[in-house]
Amino acid sequence: MSESDTQPVPEDAEQTALTRTYRPSPDTVTSLIRRVRTLTLKLLPLEVPEDTIADPTSRVITPQVIDTYMVAAGDFIEVLPYCLLRARKEFLWDANHNPADYEENTGRAAACEVLARRIVHQSPSERVTPMMCTRFRHREVDGDISEKASALEMAIDSHCTIFLSSSEAQAVVDDLWRGNLIQKHVDDNEVDFVVYREQGYDGFWSHVDPFRLSVPRYQNIFRVIIWALFLVAYSQAVREPLDKLDPDHGDLDIWEIVMYVLALAFIFEDINRIFKLLMFTSWRSLGFWTIISFVTDSLLLAAFVLRVSGMSSSPPQDYTLRTISFQCLSFVAPLICLKLVPIFDSYKFVGIMQICVARMLQESGIFFALLALLGVGFLQGLYALDAADGNTDHPTALVHVLVQALLQAPDYSRFDNSPAGQILYYLWNVATVVILLNVLISLFSSAYEDVVEDASAEYLTYFASKVVGMIRAPDEFTYPAPSNIIESFLIAPLEYIVSKKTYTKINRSVMLVLFFFPLCIIALYEADLDPSKNKWVKDWLSHPDEGLEDNPQFQNPEVAPEDADRGLVISKVPFDELVKQFPDTTHSGEAVVLREIADLRAQIAELKALLLEKNKPVESTLKDS
Repeated sequence: MSESDTQPVPEDAEQTALTRTYRPSPDTVTSLIRRVRTLTLKLLPLEVPEDTIADPTSRVITPQVIDTYMVAAGDFIEVLPYCLLRARKEFLWDANHNPADYEENTGRAAACEVLARRIVHQSPSERVTPMMCTRFRHREVDGDISEKASALEMAIDSHCTIFLSSSEAQAVVDDLWRGNLIQKHVDDNEVDFVVYREQGYDGFWSHVDPFRLSVPRYQNIFRVIIWALFLVAYSQAVREPLDKLDPDHGDLDIWEIVMYVLALAFIFEDINRIFKLLMFTSWRSLGFWTIISFVTDSLLLAAFVLRVSGMSSSPPQDYTLRTISFQCLSFVAPLICLKLVPIFDSYKFVGIMQICVARMLQESGIFFALLALLGVGFLQGLYALDAADGNTDHPTALVHVLVQALLQAPDYSRFDNSPAGQILYYLWNVATVVILLNVLISLFSSAYEDVVEDASAEYLTYFASKVVGMIRAPDEFTYPAPSNIIESFLIAPLEYIVSKKTYTKINRSVMLVLFFFPLCIIALYEADLDPSKNKWVKDWLSHPDEGLEDNPQFQNPEVAPEDADRGLVISKVPFDELVKQFPDTTHSGEAVVLREIADLRAQIAELKALLLEKNKPVESTLKDS
């Protein structure tokens, strides 16, 4: 519901407090970033291994160091995680542009990320969401003001697995995913995050709210359903291409119409998302699946244009255009099947698998760059040898020969009459099959090990980027495909004609009519079936002993009456006495030793003070005598 339709109701302050915070000026944020960098340079003047820094019992990132950074932020403690992550990014830039100090700067970058995580962990629960979600600006090196970004968004853009795998970050991501935190659009395309319960929702009809369609969880469900419908339509549209090429069946059938309408909706959705991401955030928010979507949309658009052109052309041009149209659709098939992977990425195994694939494709850029350079060189050499006798083949024939050799099907007989050509062709096979392909295998292996080595953190980072990507672009009214076509042609033009209040009412009414049935299902779930509200569902899904670790009955349990009559007891030694024998795993061994030495020094100093007090009366007596 909109703000004018609801009134806040008194609830627990931590659940209902607005998650907005004071936003300092970009120059103030920049000054804090510089102070954080200076502190980090003093903390790590020399090279320190990253594993030592990221260790939970690190001797570098101690509780005293964390407190020092928090005190250094002064009144801007909520900006500190953002500044630390920004400092991390600058240290990584320094590392990549100054190879001599690469290890030192990567260690400092890791320290900044670990500090950001620990500071959020130590902050009160009501401050965690503002620290993670509030957007800030800073002044860049060239003097310009940066784009607005939150600590969560900066961590996603910088791939901060340590920060994003923390329980606090995942709690905020989970609240965004489930819609417990909702967007509140303010002026200047700014977004605040408000706890959903604060809006006063109570009961079934209060949950029939069109703005709940912007919740990432429901967006994902809509996309899965619409994509399944698109797959069915695509499968039917390309099932009998020969019938479509028959002049008597030249018009679009129902399945083609459905396929192209959905394709047009996907194109509008992707263009709108990319445009807003580039305008309001950063190009770093574009990822692997953005490229796949762009290529898929381009092929579908080309197929549609060719299909319509073929329908309006005369023979034999219509036959040629329709043939090319179906050829474009055939190239779409692998990409459509590939885009099925994100549908099931809520499962950890599938999510990690696609992270591995994306990382491997990213690493393969080095291979294809070397391959392109070698390919151009060998192509020129073979073409020159072919032209030496005055009779040359088309260059594409040589390209096919080189590609076939790369794919383990070389044609050595082609160069039987040219010893120089055979030598070049042998060198091409050795360079590609023996050297470059093994380089590619090693790159793939390295990328796989990097992901699998820290699979949980990588998956949590990916899931955070997915959730934030759904709500990152400032879009107050979310029309899932294919309803976004109605928005683009009928609703969006009204934004420049009517007032903002009227435009909001129009969108609310249209969305309520279009999505009344899905909204009723959402309202039924949130009002009656949500485990966080329904006690019996929560008890059914949770472990019976969950959250009871601090229960005194668990720590010092009583025995059954029949055993008590025999004088048998479990808790002969109290729980507090038992845990005193445990090692202190919250601190490193060095820290424990140093603390014990400090305690020993304090005891020695106290003993000296007592001895001095006892010696004073003796000295005074000797003086009097």
